[in-house]
Amino acid sequence: MFKGFSHAVIERNLLLLGVLTLITVSIGGLAQIVPLFTVETTIERVQGIRPYTPLELMGRDIYVREGCYVCHSQMVRPFRDEHERYGHYSLAAESMYDRPFQWGSKRTGPDLARVGGRYSDEWHAQHLRDPRSLVPESIMPPYAFLDRPLDTSRIVSAMRTLRALGVPYTDEMIANALADARAQANPEADGSGLAQRYPRARQGNFDGNPRVLTEMDALIAYLQMLGTLVDFRDVTPEQLRQQ
Repeated sequence: MFKGFSHAVIERNLLLLGVLTLITVSIGGLAQIVPLFTVETTIERVQGIRPYTPLELMGRDIYVREGCYVCHSQMVRPFRDEHERYGHYSLAAESMYDRPFQWGSKRTGPDLARVGGRYSDEWHAQHLRDPRSLVPESIMPPYAFLDRPLDTSRIVSAMRTLRALGVPYTDEMIANALADARAQANPEADGSGLAQRYPRARQGNFDGNPRVLTEMDALIAYLQMLGTLVDFRDVTPEQLRQQ
């Protein structure tokens, strides 16, 4: 760098080493951060992404509360073996409304980014209540206690908080939050408003008991939504670059 300036001088002077390290890291950091301010968004635009329904949102909170992310990631890497097992690689847009995201780095169990629709509601309910009845080698603990009633008092406040953080929940969505949650867990209910506010929202008798809205309903509704919002047949690297 400078004539007559050797590495030995830097390595023996902790203050000088620290200053030069700080300068190097600062330059590298600026090179990565500054370009982000010149683009409108760093998230690719894809069709289908929407905020969680009230029931899915409560299910996601239960998923986080019970530590499901510790054993299950929600990010399919762009490798052939992952594509063959799980499906299309994950897109940043799929997690744009997640706070925090559930990407994960450890898989004691399978990745769940594309689990929506792969199993029936009955399968999920039985698997949560008694995992080894369906997967004998599973080490997952049972979650039969999720059959208890869902605490709906937090739905509105949770949606308002997320709206303040940028999630596009409208006044209409918030006003109908409780009704939408109940309608989604009862296939006999009128789901027209739910479908209008949340495209591709799936109604179902998730826990097998439509008379009571439970935590099991919420968690299964969330799991059944994962990976179902985007039509990946229309998503290619070329398309994303054009957008």
